[in-house]
Amino acid sequence: MHQMTLAEIARGLADKKFSSEELTKVLLARITQLDPQLNSFISLTEELALAQAKAADARRANGESGALLGAPIAHKDLFCTQGIRTSCGSKMLDNFKAPYDATVVAKLAAAGAVTLGKTNMDEFAMGSANESSWYGAVKNPWNLEHVPGGSSGGSAAAVAARLLPAATATDTGGSIRQPAAFTNLTGLKPTYGRVSRWGMIAYASSLDQGGPLARTAEDCAILLQGMAGFDQNDSTSIDEPVPEYSAGLNTSLQGLRIGVPKEYFSAGLDPRIAELIQNSIKELQKLGAVIKEISLPNMQHAIPAYYVIAPAEASSNLSRFDGVRFGHRCENPENLIDLYKRSRGEGFGPEVQRRIMVGAYALSAGYYDAYYLKAQKIRRLVKNDFMAAFNEVDIILGPTTPNPAWKLGAKNSDPVAAYLEDVYTITANLAGLPGLSMPAGFVDGLPVGVQLLAPYFQEGRLLNVAHQYQLNTDWHTRTPTGF
Repeated sequence: MHQMTLAEIARGLADKKFSSEELTKVLLARITQLDPQLNSFISLTEELALAQAKAADARRANGESGALLGAPIAHKDLFCTQGIRTSCGSKMLDNFKAPYDATVVAKLAAAGAVTLGKTNMDEFAMGSANESSWYGAVKNPWNLEHVPGGSSGGSAAAVAARLLPAATATDTGGSIRQPAAFTNLTGLKPTYGRVSRWGMIAYASSLDQGGPLARTAEDCAILLQGMAGFDQNDSTSIDEPVPEYSAGLNTSLQGLRIGVPKEYFSAGLDPRIAELIQNSIKELQKLGAVIKEISLPNMQHAIPAYYVIAPAEASSNLSRFDGVRFGHRCENPENLIDLYKRSRGEGFGPEVQRRIMVGAYALSAGYYDAYYLKAQKIRRLVKNDFMAAFNEVDIILGPTTPNPAWKLGAKNSDPVAAYLEDVYTITANLAGLPGLSMPAGFVDGLPVGVQLLAPYFQEGRLLNVAHQYQLNTDWHTRTPTGF
């Protein structure tokens, strides 16, 4: 059962080959047995899962149907879940039980999805390795000595290890796509505003976006269908009709114009990954796609701009965690200032503290214009590059990451080295574009991903291209040894 995709589970449940309760029990037992190797879960919600599974079976018995009805998933631990710990991977929120469900959680529950638990993540979604979590690092199931990527590494590791078929995740600078690439999954960051951020604990509000992580494009289409849609509770949610994503998966790629930016193939890219990307391009050409070289000239400025904007927004968003209203509070504070200082100093880990300090500096008097305002101007230039490119091509293709997953601890002493691994992913967040990573092969036994970017609200096109590619390749079917 654990090897089935979300689509196969939907068909199995519809054909009454097994019940949601049976499947849920199998996967909960598998998580209990195997997750100690991975540390991919922060919380297991066994009682809730079994209750939701029984309810889903009853709904099916009454004639209801739906691809997510009775399907087991997990939520990244920054989606608020009523009455269940929502920690954001931080000591600061270790004792926080959300009083309500995030919109994404509520929508998927209404569709009949079964929540198995909450997955581990980099603290407050800050990281590219899932090593900054207060609950410990997550291991990559392809090699337990390597990182699974971040910040959605718990969701990625759990799905890759076949502990469950799919999971929710979030992407602020590549945090869905990079873990997908490192663990041989398909991960989709939707257009900014496509999926509600209400109830999703914020890191950088203008960059954060929820999306699906699964083994196939078909599964991502199913999960995105349940997540997407306008939400009046979210001021950044966009009232745009949600298409039937699964219906467009089998569209021909004949004549599809794919742009390949020359800037992607610079000295920083591992040549073995470059070769796999070229192989992917050839595969898509066989399916009728037309390849064109393009340029994104301002890409070189994206990382410095991102690492001003994101920490600036984080310093503002995380100011609410002050030891007064909720979250960690220090013991026996001498006065209010001591309460603030010690609560935040004890509650936040080193990476979060680093980004708060950078952000506060960039927003301070005398530096706002020099740093934050200039970064926002660069952001506009990055967006303009994409708009010009999409006048010539339908989608853009390139590597998801410049290197395969690195060893645990290898970049801990050099945060900038880890930041540079986001070079291909952060531009989509700066511009608000949809992006997808799909499996493209292996380097030294570690997975590699190819990234696709599309114009606004063209998630269906990305899923279509990825699905057609996966019908003609088998990278996505490979399973890590031992799982």
